Formats: sequence, structure tokens, C-alpha cells
Amino acid sequence: MADYDPRTVTGIPTEPVGSLPRTAKLQAAYAAYDEGKIDLATLEAEQEAAVKDTIERLEATGSPIISDGEQRWSSFATYPLTDTLNGTGLANNLGPGGQFFAIFADGHGRQLPRLTGGPFRYKYYAADALKKSIRYAHVPMKQAVIAPSMLALLYPLKDKVPGYSREAFEEDIVKECVKDIRQAFAAGAARVSVDFTEGRLATREDPRNPWTGAGLLPHFIELNNRVMAHFTADERKNIGIHTCPGGDRDSVHSADVPYNNLLPSMFKINAGYFLIQLASERDKDTVYRSIGENLQDDADGVAQMAYIGVCVTQSPRPESAEEISDQLIRAANFIDKQRIGSTDDCGFSPFSIDEKPNHGSPDYAREIAFQKIKSRVEGTRMAAEKLGVS
Repeated sequence: MADYDPRTVTGIPTEPVGSLPRTAKLQAAYAAYDEGKIDLATLEAEQEAAVKDTIERLEATGSPIISDGEQRWSSFATYPLTDTLNGTGLANNLGPGGQFFAIFADGHGRQLPRLTGGPFRYKYYAADALKKSIRYAHVPMKQAVIAPSMLALLYPLKDKVPGYSREAFEEDIVKECVKDIRQAFAAGAARVSVDFTEGRLATREDPRNPWTGAGLLPHFIELNNRVMAHFTADERKNIGIHTCPGGDRDSVHSADVPYNNLLPSMFKINAGYFLIQLASERDKDTVYRSIGENLQDDADGVAQMAYIGVCVTQSPRPESAEEISDQLIRAANFIDKQRIGSTDDCGFSPFSIDEKPNHGSPDYAREIAFQKIKSRVEGTRMAAEKLGVS
């Protein structure tokens, strides 16, 4: 694990969630690969160029810690399973046509593969991408990984997989998630955050998407804590949990779900810090208050930190540094200022094919994302000075 002090640059720590919009050129390469028009090496060359550009531009924002923008990934959810979002190159014991992970507010959905047998093993680990990307970085890097609770949705809700029990499958996904995190740290990640966007969605009870009405949130919490139990308190200081109402094509899947349906349960996960979508919430004070009341002082040996979302990732309007500073100062009325950080509401583009209709194009969305991140860094530094946090 790389040494990293999250307060060094900005006083109040600040950190990205993970993804950035892929350029139109890279998205075209993904599509061409799915269509058999280019080979994997050609796609990887486009990914490499996108990663180099991403890291260079993130470092220019002054961010104390960066990601590679997930430019090499099909999506935040399926990177361990397949080469592309369309399902080219699926891992063993998976097929097309699984249940929908989410149906978004604009009506479109994102579907997972179908589990056909066991054992379940990742095809790729997050460290596979990090090892390629970290050589371009001059500041610490973080790595996002997928939660075991998301992968649990690969198993059919009601049917059984012949010869492979749900219990055996869930033991496998916990082991694979632990391995994913450990390998990321071994590859040089200073921090690892676990994407838990399914948490808020689990309480929505959408009749179009049956798993959301199955009361799975307590089990999701338990699965994530089974992963956390494999790490020491010192290790878990640098393991985070990210929650948001989704983000794809500038649409969300669970923004209508009251946050208090999730937060009291979510903070029972024994992670060291949480990246929490908040800038796009209408009633921020209620959420700040819930965070302050439920953040654990002792999560199996760790005092938890709350990284507040201060940038709306679905909006093409860049926030000013002053707006971001004001959000953090307001949050400090409800949350101990020594336990506040800042982040973006979500990954800017969790899926590799993302048209970004509110922005007009993925290229413009990419430009806006870097502007927002620069404002986040500057606004966080301003808030730290005003609050006397160093």
C-alpha cells in the first residue's frame, strides 16, 4: 500500500470517485471492436492514449490523488467479467441475458450477464488496469472496485444454478472482491473505494426490476462486511464505500429514494470512509444531519470519514470554487469538520458507451468534468482555510 496523507494538499481531503467520460473516438473504438472491425490490440492502443491524456489532465487540476478515469473498462460493474459493455469476451460460466441491474429515470436499463455455472472467477482484476496506468502518474492513484453485493445480482433471484448453490457463489464473490482489493494495493493504489450504487436502489421497489423489491439491503451490507473482515483497521482507513443514485446518459436510477432508507444501514459497513453523492440532493441539510448522526466513531477500530459530493456529474454547468466551499462549510454544521472530505457525486461516466445528452457530446462532457474537478480542489482548499482545518 502506498503512503498517502489525504490532508497534505487541501487540508480537507478530496478524492475522485473514479470514471471520466471516454472520448467519442474511444467509444467508437469500443463499438468497432464489438463489431469485429478492429482487434483487441487496436482497442487497447486507444485506451492507452485516453489514459495518458486523463492522468495528465487530472494532475493539472491540482488533485492530490487521481484515477485513470476507468478508460480501460467496460463499466464500473462489469470490468471483471467482460472485454466490453456489449458482452464481447465474457468470463467463464457467464452468458448474456441476466437480470437488469438498473432501469434509469429516462427509461433505459443496464443488464448484467447471466450466471450459468460455477465456480465464479474474475476474468480481470482492477489491478490489471492500475499496473498499466500508474507508470504515467506523478501523484498518488486510487482504484475503484466493484462490490460483492453488485455481483450477487448475477445469481438469479428465484431460480437455482444447477450444481452451484447461492451460498457457494457468494463465498466465491467475497473471495474475489478481497483479492481485487489486495491486488490493487499491491499494484500501488493509495486508496481503494468499493462502488455500492446498488445500495440506494435496493430500497426503491421498482416493479420493472424485481430484485429491488426483495429486501436485499441487509444482505448487501452483510456481504460487504464479509469483505471488510479480511482487512485490518489500518488497511480499512484507506478502503472506502461509494454511494450514489446511479449515473448513465445523464440520467439516474434512484434519486427519488429517501437517503435515510440507506444511510443508517450503510454506515454499518466497517469501511474507513464513504464517498456520498450530495450536490444534486434537494434537501442537503437532512442528509448532512443523517451522516453526522450515523457516521461511526468506531467501525471495528476505524473512525469513519464522510466525503461529501460537491459536483453534479449529470450537469454541464461547472460549479464555482466558492459554491463548493459553501457546501462543505454548510456540511460542517452537522458533521465534525475533521471528518469531512469532498468528492464528486458519482463517477462522471460509469459506462464505456455513454452519449451524455445533457452535454451534447462525450467530448464536451469530458472537458466539463476536468473543470468541475479543478473547482472541487480549489473549493475544498478554500473551505479548509475558512474552517481552520489543516
